[in-house]
Amino acid sequence: MGKMEQGPSAILDVFYPIVPDVDWLSRLVPLGVRTIQLRIKDASRDQVLRQVSSGLDICRRNGCLLIVNDYWREAIEAGAGYVHLGQEDLAEADVLAIKAAGLGLGISTHSREELATALAANPDYVALGPVYETKLKTMKWSAQGLDRVREWKRAIGDLPLVGIAGITPERAPGVIDAGADSVAVITDFFTHPDPEARVAEWLAWARRLTP
Repeated sequence: MGKMEQGPSAILDVFYPIVPDVDWLSRLVPLGVRTIQLRIKDASRDQVLRQVSSGLDICRRNGCLLIVNDYWREAIEAGAGYVHLGQEDLAEADVLAIKAAGLGLGISTHSREELATALAANPDYVALGPVYETKLKTMKWSAQGLDRVREWKRAIGDLPLVGIAGITPERAPGVIDAGADSVAVITDFFTHPDPEARVAEWLAWARRLTP
């Protein structure tokens, strides 16, 4: 497996799964996943560091880009190359320190105001959600729909756009056709009776788009 660039010059794969811990990451990355986000919740600093370090090792061995959600300090300390921030975390983060450490930066957006805030931080990609309603996470935002995906892509130009929430293999082609470069997926495989088989389906779809 070839070495994967872990910094801001890395190219996001069209299929972008999000996992809650390194155990899930270790299950999915060896299947051929090329981009994955580690979204750890309610963990101590030491636990986060251990999981990020372990996840980074697994990703490097398998040619996968690791994106660390929220924990930008730990990402820097562990040597990760990419972080993803929500709007609240962005407001509290030291973006200059993230950039100085050479990390790529992805930012969540849900409204035009949030998009303006994100673009002011000079991100390496922007995420838009929820494209569709999602059952896994309660959100105050209603489904954005494909017209909003098109609007976002017109606004950000060549900057990569990630669509997130409620995306299934049936819906994914429409999201990509509307202008998204990647689809971030959680619920579709997380709640599937056979998550690995479902991820294999996603990977087959992604390879048809990016051979």
